[in-house]
Amino acid sequence: MELRSLGRTGVRVSELCLGAMTFGREIEEAPSGTIIDRYLDAGGNFIDTADVYGGGASEEIVGRALEGRRDGVVLATKVRMKVGDDANARGASRRHIREGVEASLRRLRTDWIDLYQIHCWDPATALEDTLSTLDDLVHEGKVRYVGASNYTGWQLAKALGLAALHRWEPFAALQPQYSLVCRDAERELLPLCRSEGLAVIPWSPLGGGLLSGKYRAGEKPAVGTRGADPTPSAFLVLQRLEQERNFAIADAVGKVAAEVGRSPAQVAINWVLTRDGVTAPILGARTIEQLDDNLGAAGWALDDAQVKTLEDAAAFERGYPYEFIDMISGL
Repeated sequence: MELRSLGRTGVRVSELCLGAMTFGREIEEAPSGTIIDRYLDAGGNFIDTADVYGGGASEEIVGRALEGRRDGVVLATKVRMKVGDDANARGASRRHIREGVEASLRRLRTDWIDLYQIHCWDPATALEDTLSTLDDLVHEGKVRYVGASNYTGWQLAKALGLAALHRWEPFAALQPQYSLVCRDAERELLPLCRSEGLAVIPWSPLGGGLLSGKYRAGEKPAVGTRGADPTPSAFLVLQRLEQERNFAIADAVGKVAAEVGRSPAQVAINWVLTRDGVTAPILGARTIEQLDDNLGAAGWALDDAQVKTLEDAAAFERGYPYEFIDMISGL
């Protein structure tokens, strides 16, 4: 795997990031450790998890797996979601971030977190409290860099502006949802990240698994797939399966995959990987076979005609004011 810069931090990360959401929730510790080993052996050095994954089990599994080789890994985790029954066991408040980082450090068995991310915008907390607390953690050495996930364009821009105004540590990375079936980040988020030098670490590059070719229009999801899973982790898949447009996109991915002799998953991830401004798509895997297939998304490129085939199928309305600005740009 090639290495890419994590925004303007100077840190080098592999072009494919290993996501640990399935660890401790959908797969046990032993296969999770095997997946981590295979990823690291393939040249990967970037692992992303969160305190909420598996009720903390994901961080624990990652922490144990990395004992003795922590220095060679860029480790990212997140805080914000509900992690307990206490009324304050959630959010981006100073109190919860402080509690969250200490708990994550213990579970990950490390003295520092390379990239500490706010998992989602918190409308109940003053942004100044969130950002000043993250800045303190950086100065204390518990966190190296900070980032955000699931922010809108104006929320991210406001956070960057406040950080500049107060000379706080700015967000170095954004983790948005981005795939051929969800291109909304192209309106505001990707241009903003390119302009301000933030790394972009897309989650769900396979559109919840729909672009892997495992689902068919008009057919019930096969047993063993996430679409057949009644748990909350299936929400994204079930949402995608309700939209006919997404099956047309999946068909286009399958067509291109046949042309290039690759799997549909490799084509879909490769498209995300090669978009301007993207640093490292996050790979989720429940089996070693899935991981091996996903790792094959790197090291090659689609031609212009194949990209056009995919993007024509995945075309979306950019809306106002983007289309208006394009219309008058030549006047």
